[in-house]
Amino acid sequence: MENQIVQVTDKALQQIRVIRETETPAPDAGLRLAVIGGGCSGLSYKIEFSAPKEKDNVQTHGDVRIFVDPKSSIYLKGITLDFKDGLNGKGFVFENPNAKNTCGCGESFSV
Repeated sequence: MENQIVQVTDKALQQIRVIRETETPAPDAGLRLAVIGGGCSGLSYKIEFSAPKEKDNVQTHGDVRIFVDPKSSIYLKGITLDFKDGLNGKGFVFENPNAKNTCGCGESFSV
């Protein structure tokens, strides 16, 4: 889809649906992707279910809505959210072509 800040793989969408069913968030909730200060490289990813906020960028992938606030959009533009399930670990993975440095845990980065 064009004009999307974040690309989301089919595997990530499938896992979002599984988690949503177990957590039963509010009916209008979607998956919020954000960037916050902190982590060993300066910025960290934040991922949670929440209600939409007024200025959010809203992406729709079938029955899954993704919310990105304007401030985080700057850092998340062009990333791909994937889900890995293998011997090296299981979880959501942010593939960020804009990151200059990332830490070993893959949860923080710098630009």
